[in-house]
Amino acid sequence: MSLLPLQADPASVATAVNTVWVLTVTFLIFFMHAGFAMLEAGQVRSKNVANQLTKNMLTWSVGVIVFFLIGATVEAITAGVTGGGSYSLFAIFSPESTLSWVSWLFGAVFAMTAATIVSGAVAGRMKLRAYVTYTVILAGVIYPVVTGLTWAGGFLSAFGFTDFAGGMIVHGMGGIAGLTAAAIVGPRLDRFNDDGSINVIPGHSITFAVLGTLILCFGWYGFNVGTAAAPLSADASGLASFEYVGRVALTTTLGMAAGAIGAGALSLFKTGKVDTLYVANGMLAGLVGITSNTDLITWWAALVIGGLAGAQLPIVFGLVEEYLKIDDVCAVFPVHGSAGVLGALLVGIPIFTVPGAGVSFVSQVVGVAVIAGWTIAATAAVFLVLKALGQIRVSREHELEGLDVSEHGVDTYPEFGSPDTAVDGGRVMRPDGGLVSEANEASSDVTSDGGRTEEEN
Repeated sequence: MSLLPLQADPASVATAVNTVWVLTVTFLIFFMHAGFAMLEAGQVRSKNVANQLTKNMLTWSVGVIVFFLIGATVEAITAGVTGGGSYSLFAIFSPESTLSWVSWLFGAVFAMTAATIVSGAVAGRMKLRAYVTYTVILAGVIYPVVTGLTWAGGFLSAFGFTDFAGGMIVHGMGGIAGLTAAAIVGPRLDRFNDDGSINVIPGHSITFAVLGTLILCFGWYGFNVGTAAAPLSADASGLASFEYVGRVALTTTLGMAAGAIGAGALSLFKTGKVDTLYVANGMLAGLVGITSNTDLITWWAALVIGGLAGAQLPIVFGLVEEYLKIDDVCAVFPVHGSAGVLGALLVGIPIFTVPGAGVSFVSQVVGVAVIAGWTIAATAAVFLVLKALGQIRVSREHELEGLDVSEHGVDTYPEFGSPDTAVDGGRVMRPDGGLVSEANEASSDVTSDGGRTEEEN
């Protein structure tokens, strides 16, 4: 009785099992888009929900095609030119092995994660065409240059910069891009008053936001553990790097938990209340903080770094809105940007890492600076051009009406009346707890009955 090919060749068994594993975690990371969609939909006004959902779907649909047609080649060119190696133009179209497309898809879901982060920062006032234009450029050029300099073997990789699963390369880059975009498009109407005071514009569903958070946390195991694991060793003799995978799984879990506690504790200290959204976003900030270093840090370092990443969230968010006057709707910079920078830098401090890790703090600083500088410059260039052309922001009337109607012609919650009587009540809250009119076009007695005043009743 002859042996089947896979039985005759143990290396083929290992390749098959490992390929299926990579595809499985790739699909898990793709599912994070459902988490981003719910998280962002929950944090925006009810009249802008469909717009956020549409942007998340188009991020994947447009971005992944552009990343295949252009981005993979830009990455290869960047790596070859800056790393002193060779490269082939458009080799992704005809790879030597179709297994190369599996590797490409694994990279693509990381790229689309970076792209979709930006949408949460500019929610409620950016034209869909402007966002899609930026997604094309990010997927085709901005993100591939970053990965070309790093994971693909370019200059920063040779210099010693390390980022295990994208804490800075994916999340830090996306958070910095989001902050830059939000600064250029400007704040939502009624977000800031002429005297510098701040109005809080609540999202329409904490339930959606928390659901999205937990989906993202689930998908993050694909991000981190998926990057670490190769289920079988090359000779198919057993599990590969089991201890290494275990470290990543543990530090990912501890960092997530510590992030929630850190953000909740700072919220309690600042306001006397444990803010639900801070806890939710703190979980994500904790995950971002340990994503750069989860393979090299000790278990207790995961608690420290995750806790710090969560604790900085309320502080950095406050600085962004109070001093920079930037309207970062879904707090993408403190969740992804500053937390990503923190994690990338702390892995360069030996007390946090296992013996022999050998990560240079200087290399980490240089890497963070280069990625941040490139991201800010490229993002600003795109959006400043769009702004100069008058194509970045919806009109005042459309913003008041809601982007669901003006951009998509739909009403997300038709059972609750017309878009101007949204289920969130149209509330814009002053720091003293009072209600502000929506762009001064509704009376301050607007309530959760659907935005209707006494006269309308």
